[in-house]
Amino acid sequence: MGASRADKELYFEKLKQLLDTYPSIFIVNVDNVGSNQMHQIRVALRGKGVVLMGKNTMVRRALRTLLSELPQFERLLPYVRGNVGFVFTNQDLKEIRAIITANKVAAPARAGMLATVDVIVPGGNTGMEPGKTSFFQALRIPTKIARGTIEIVGDVQVVTAGTRVGSSEATLLNMLNISPFTFGMQVQQIFDSGNVFTPDVLDIDEKVLIDRFLSGIKTVAAISLALKYPTIVSIPHLLVNAYKNLLAISLATDYTFDGAEKVKEYLANPEAFAVAAPAGGGDAPAAAAAEEKKVEKEEEKEESDDDMGFGLFD
Repeated sequence: MGASRADKELYFEKLKQLLDTYPSIFIVNVDNVGSNQMHQIRVALRGKGVVLMGKNTMVRRALRTLLSELPQFERLLPYVRGNVGFVFTNQDLKEIRAIITANKVAAPARAGMLATVDVIVPGGNTGMEPGKTSFFQALRIPTKIARGTIEIVGDVQVVTAGTRVGSSEATLLNMLNISPFTFGMQVQQIFDSGNVFTPDVLDIDEKVLIDRFLSGIKTVAAISLALKYPTIVSIPHLLVNAYKNLLAISLATDYTFDGAEKVKEYLANPEAFAVAAPAGGGDAPAAAAAEEKKVEKEEEKEESDDDMGFGLFD
């Protein structure tokens, strides 16, 4: 039975309130996420984010009713398909993503399910009786009988990520007590201040962004200078180049100004601006200290000679 009209109105109002309150939205896939696991995720997000679920048709209808007031949320419509939900937040996106994806539970293989990772059966003794060799033969897994039990000769990949798990693979994995998959919320898209992007954008380091930004500024400045077209990034270079040209004209003619006076004075008498470097380079401090000690010793010697060789009571 579908939701009543009152329930739909309450849902529309709640969605509008969340859209007005939170600038960022995680679009998450909740395939194979149980109610208990969903509760744990809600608890972990308490005070940091709000989870909202709903039927896709109702979510799309609710969003369309809000487009006249909030047109930027039209970008969410293409992603409302499949078993998805929303996580609203105004916190740091990396932190919230970590909370969303941290809650995972191990799950056994079931026939027909889509494998999320490659599944490899490790080599070694299985502890199974020889009568069950047919399961391994059906999957072309090399085995041998050792001490009355089946032993797998080496590691074997039985399921490839992105393919459906077959009934034989599921049966064998369950017999070996292997639960190869983990289920939890998966972030599919992120909506932030009107922009939609994939979650891997959050993995880009800030230094990389700054370097790319600076590289773009340098490129724009170079093009602007080559075209002699003033822009905010090329004007400082144009001013410096103009000042250099003005200095060059001043040095080549009798025209002068305050900034050129010092340059002319330096070119006319460079010795006046030379800084006398201490002889000996890096050993100057040590040489100065040795010289000071030598002077002190000479002074002490002179003081000791003032008595002309006679003692105080001689």
